[in-house]
Amino acid sequence: MPTIAIKGMSCAHCTGSVTKLLSSMPGIANVSVTLTPGQATFDAGPDVDLTAVKNAIRKIGFEPQD
Repeated sequence: MPTIAIKGMSCAHCTGSVTKLLSSMPGIANVSVTLTPGQATFDAGPDVDLTAVKNAIRKIGFEPQD
């Protein structure tokens, strides 16, 4: 279960945006995004590219941490 720390989320709308994005990506399920400590966890299939996931998070205005 990958966990990605995310900077820039400040409210429930932010976590909702990241949840919606991740839930719409192929191969990703059981998404949980928390404001504190600012992270997303999810189940990822074998074909999920975590770099692509992080790039998608950047595109909606947040900063995933490596």
